[in-house]
Amino acid sequence: MLSPHEFATLMLIKDAPDQIELDRAELDALFERQLISLENLASGRSRPQITSDGDSILKALARVR
Repeated sequence: MLSPHEFATLMLIKDAPDQIELDRAELDALFERQLISLENLASGRSRPQITSDGDSILKALARVR
């Protein structure tokens, strides 16, 4: 089960991946559950992105609302 902070972080990554700081504790939990991955950019930076499992969770959450 994801915490409210983890759900919020997952939504933020989907909508604004460049707005998230990579040192957030929630990222570790999402990465461990394979809900996000890190994309290496040409600039040398990493950017989180939603995996298909992460996208499925967000779609299921949208149906529940």
